[in-house]
Amino acid sequence: MSDLHNRKVYYPNEEFSKNARIGSMEEYKKLQDEATNDYEGFWSRHAKDKIDWIEPFTNTLDESNFPFVKWFEGGKLNVSAQCIDRHLDTRGDKTAILFEGDRGDVQRISYKELHVRVNKFANLLKEDFGVKKGDRVVIYMPMIPEAAFAMLACARIGAIHSIVFGGFSSEALKDRIEDAKAKVVITADGAYRKEKPYLLKPVVDAAITRTSPVEKVLVVERNNEKVDWVDGRDFSYHKLVENKSDECEPEVMDSEDPLFLLYTSGSTGKPKGVQHNQAGYILWAQMTMEWVFDVKEQDVFWCTADVGWITGHTYIVYGPLAMGATTVMFEGVITHPDAGRPWKMVQDHKINQFYTAPTAIRVLHKMGADEPLKYDMSTLKVLGTVGEPIDPPAWKWYYEKVGSSKCAIVDTYWQTETGGHVISPLPGATPIKPACATLPVPGIMAEIIDEEGNTPELGEKGLLCITRPWPSMIRGVWGDPDRFKKAYFGDVKKNGKPVYFTGDGAIYDKDGYITVTGRTDDVINVSGHRMGTAEVEAAILKHDNVAEVAVVGKPHDLKGEGIFAYVVLKCEEVCKEAQEINTIIKSEIGNIALCDDIVFCPGLPKTRSGKIMRRILRSLAKGEEITQDISTLEDPSVVACIEEKVKN
Repeated sequence: MSDLHNRKVYYPNEEFSKNARIGSMEEYKKLQDEATNDYEGFWSRHAKDKIDWIEPFTNTLDESNFPFVKWFEGGKLNVSAQCIDRHLDTRGDKTAILFEGDRGDVQRISYKELHVRVNKFANLLKEDFGVKKGDRVVIYMPMIPEAAFAMLACARIGAIHSIVFGGFSSEALKDRIEDAKAKVVITADGAYRKEKPYLLKPVVDAAITRTSPVEKVLVVERNNEKVDWVDGRDFSYHKLVENKSDECEPEVMDSEDPLFLLYTSGSTGKPKGVQHNQAGYILWAQMTMEWVFDVKEQDVFWCTADVGWITGHTYIVYGPLAMGATTVMFEGVITHPDAGRPWKMVQDHKINQFYTAPTAIRVLHKMGADEPLKYDMSTLKVLGTVGEPIDPPAWKWYYEKVGSSKCAIVDTYWQTETGGHVISPLPGATPIKPACATLPVPGIMAEIIDEEGNTPELGEKGLLCITRPWPSMIRGVWGDPDRFKKAYFGDVKKNGKPVYFTGDGAIYDKDGYITVTGRTDDVINVSGHRMGTAEVEAAILKHDNVAEVAVVGKPHDLKGEGIFAYVVLKCEEVCKEAQEINTIIKSEIGNIALCDDIVFCPGLPKTRSGKIMRRILRSLAKGEEITQDISTLEDPSVVACIEEKVKN
């Protein structure tokens, strides 16, 4: 961070700023001042302007039972109608979802067609599966339009959807099904990846045990591979949906009714069911689409994420559709058949905003640094990054080669729990510094403080917190209110009151810009996806020959962070253990959690009270010199033994 205060500043494109929704720092400051001076008035104004209410809200914010806050009480709405119905008269023929399959097949689904498809899907769930308001539905799907139809159909009838990323294992899927007590699973036979079919249905079959709460499974037949069917439980989507009515009255929902659950890893082994509610979530999804990406009426927006992650929820489905944009869904791998695939899609579909992860940017840069120059990408206006800090070399290539040195890069900081962006440049207003999240989005009271609520000295690392509740914030951990309070509001206070702690450290520079430095807890950010160390450790401990394990993050050129495991064996037989350990992780969690490094050790560095000194293990993984005092460890000699094994 030695160059933190001397980074080059890139100013907004003047022509772009003239027509931007927020076109100057003066406009930004005016909005943020409004929120500071009249917080409830700020949010009330935008909620009245952005949401088509069935019944208006009577109270903007209730903090009386903090952190269990309530936004827009008394308000009635339906998120599906917010995303579809209100656009039919003015945008009915406009493309809502532009789908490109792995093999290049393209579908353009208008708002009118989306209305029909979602209504039919909703009627299927109600009539054939008995799904009603408040029921949980797990969605385990590839990146195909039916995944979006399923989400919106659940929202239409008031069911709570919980999407599980299609790369997770049957064991991970089983845990999430059982925690949510889901009565229905929606899946597909499979999909395509690098032009080859792969299967999802067998994973679902393995996840549903005799004690599972699942009553029925709906199967979308995408690639028509042979799969097993269980009579009375498994049903074909295409056979059931074709005879359904295309009219389905949207359920009237309260502002604070749950909309969806999304499970995320934490610093304990059990994934957390993050709950987001109706009005606040959809309001912020729409507002950030408009402010951070500056999406306009005729724009085509592409977020390369998967709907299994929060980025796909907010910036593939709910955000773009709420504001009436055209959103791109892509089934395949952006480096297949070559590193020109995304740039060809930008050219073919005249994409205006492109949003992806730094991991993808680094891979695309490495595989084809000059590939962007082969395509006409003049339609691009805004580039975005998400999931992890982007390194300056990747930022520079993205800006110069992909954006032709004219597109703003919005380096967005947010989490599953925040629902949408909380810190980000605004493309028409914010002077940008590479690899810097810059400033809070208007309305978000993000601050760097210490545990007592004090602001650290300039250049000193502190804790990144949000000191006032905001509409799209997490409303709870499903079924575990105590964990919700402890995980997010237990450690840091300001003026004696608990505040939301993101779990990340951050630093202010001389201009008040925020640079995020990474996790302060035991969570590893792998390719922009958070993996709890405890969850990985729990999987490794299932190996019969593993006595102890400690997992830490290690810098990785492509993924940002890789997973580094220190393993103590019961018996000294190491020839196959590493392979077997990753096989178990693949089975228990999925490929995303595979260890990049596994070192077998005689023991782990522990205090005399038995606490593992992960700080030492992180330093060893990075090849750093151990400078902290190790004399108080239970067995100081173990550090030298581990260091020698890491080097070899």
